[in-house]
Amino acid sequence: MNDIIENKPSSIVLAGGCFWGTQAYIRRLKGVLRTSCGYANGNTPNPDYKMVCTGKTGHAEAVRTEYDPDILPLEKLLSEYFKTINPTSVNRQGGDTGTQYRTGIYYSAESDKTTAETFIAKEQKKFGRPIAVEVLPLTCFYPAEEYHQDYLEKNPGGYCHVDLSLLPKGDE
Repeated sequence: MNDIIENKPSSIVLAGGCFWGTQAYIRRLKGVLRTSCGYANGNTPNPDYKMVCTGKTGHAEAVRTEYDPDILPLEKLLSEYFKTINPTSVNRQGGDTGTQYRTGIYYSAESDKTTAETFIAKEQKKFGRPIAVEVLPLTCFYPAEEYHQDYLEKNPGGYCHVDLSLLPKGDE
């Protein structure tokens, strides 16, 4: 009998402002298996987009990312994520403002917290202002409405603060 251990995917939730651009960028990275736009770490059960846009739900627009850590280690994923955000901006990315556009790394595994905190400590040396990306346990994630999923694939001219040309060569 073979003792083959199947590698299970890892999962992390990343908030990077508007989830359309974050998802469009991340889903193209080699090693990403699945992405889903949604609302994370708020205090309103089952929110919809209209509710989240009020800024009163506590949710951040975020992207749940399942990935193969053998192909895309978390530190590399975070490095790519940082290319899509202004990590020192509070509640704002591109032209979008409000608490729902805050940046955050929401983890389920304690080891991911350590990786994220170590990564941010190294990145902080590059900036004159404090990094404002929150690193917190994932308390909840509600998938966004279907029309938000893969929005920029369905609407290529849609607004996006993320420069998709920053993708590493060979990943798209």
